[in-house]
Amino acid sequence: MTRPIRHFAVLDSTNEEAKRLGLAGECSPVWLHADRQTHGRGRRARHWQSPVGNLAATGLYHWDGALNRSAQLGFAAALAVADTAARWVDAPQSIKIKWPNDVLLHNAKLAGILLESGVSPNGGHWIAIGIGINVQSAPKDLPYAATAFAEHLKPGVQIPAPEVVLPQLIESFEGWYKRFMAEGFAPLRLAWLARAHGLGQALRTSSGEEGIFEDLSVDGALVLRQKAGRSIEVSAGEVFFADQEG
Repeated sequence: MTRPIRHFAVLDSTNEEAKRLGLAGECSPVWLHADRQTHGRGRRARHWQSPVGNLAATGLYHWDGALNRSAQLGFAAALAVADTAARWVDAPQSIKIKWPNDVLLHNAKLAGILLESGVSPNGGHWIAIGIGINVQSAPKDLPYAATAFAEHLKPGVQIPAPEVVLPQLIESFEGWYKRFMAEGFAPLRLAWLARAHGLGQALRTSSGEEGIFEDLSVDGALVLRQKAGRSIEVSAGEVFFADQEG
């Protein structure tokens, strides 16, 4: 199923536009695409650079279930980005997902995902699934490595325009969304683990926990095995590996 796309030359943020629509009672799924964002945001209100040539888009969906379960849509979005990137980049096997949903290519950040939600005036909640993909260029002034499609294209392939990438992204997301709604999180969990960055490696979390990345729980938490052999689940925050700081 194709979803409508609303295009903007400039927006403050596609997630902010989705929030405005959600609070106004927008119910039908719609995707918002901006050529440029003036106030793009990542997690923890960090600035997300989104110059012309990169993809900045947000899917707005209505959600009637338990709100905590909607966070699992972030895994669907990350898988959709990975599927989409594989169409253009020269080493699809190098596409990995860093928990919970940063998409990496050759250990450098290719895309970020930001989920936000709020109460809908029509009942239930609105969910904004914001996705930023470095298509043409990657920012250089970051505390971690970043990359773009343009740096790793298949031979003979031209840099795709964002408006070409977006329909492929939506198609893949819709596929994972339908599986999620029909079968639950289990198929997403298995697919995510197949692309997991750092599985079996040591990491530290933003809350100070350290251990080995052992597994992904049945609801999407990171399972961390600590020195004493005890395993804990980390449900929120960020993780840092030796090869991916920041």
